[in-house]
Amino acid sequence: MEPKRVIVTATVTVAVTVFLLFSIGVLATLTGFWGGARSGTLVSFSFLFGFEEATNFTLVRTPHRKLLPNHATEAERVEPNRIWGEKCTKSDIVINQGSTAPLPSGIPTYTVEIMNMCVSGCDISAIHLRCGWFSSARLINPKLFKRLRYNDCLVNDGRPLVNGATVSFQYANTYLYPLSVSSVVCV
Repeated sequence: MEPKRVIVTATVTVAVTVFLLFSIGVLATLTGFWGGARSGTLVSFSFLFGFEEATNFTLVRTPHRKLLPNHATEAERVEPNRIWGEKCTKSDIVINQGSTAPLPSGIPTYTVEIMNMCVSGCDISAIHLRCGWFSSARLINPKLFKRLRYNDCLVNDGRPLVNGATVSFQYANTYLYPLSVSSVVCV
């Protein structure tokens, strides 16, 4: 073979190999294989689903919305146990939380949804959660969620959460805080 033909063939082979490796890397990143689309390191499709970085402080009134799965085991799951005449119980408050894209500094973030799922159409106020030493590297609107003391967090500033409404926020910490309802007041 001629030396020029060998150089051209080698150059084309290298270019095709680089293009294929680059394409595989982009595809893996877009599908979240290396945490790309999920962690926000390269591409995020959050704009397609209506999420924005500034959605930390939202109050949504959609009774059918359930964004995150509840990972409670059968032993932890609390089913409503109504006694005739009871308007609501703390089991009417459903808490879902799950991982979201980390902060640019790499700190993991979590989205929390607190929903009033009362079947009798009741509004629930003074929702207190067991939350340990809850803290966040990301600011949370204290009117939506704040820690009052150890293992006592207040939802929606104590105001009623109307039937079917959802309070959602994001927090950033190295690990997920287990949250559970400790007390409620039926309105």
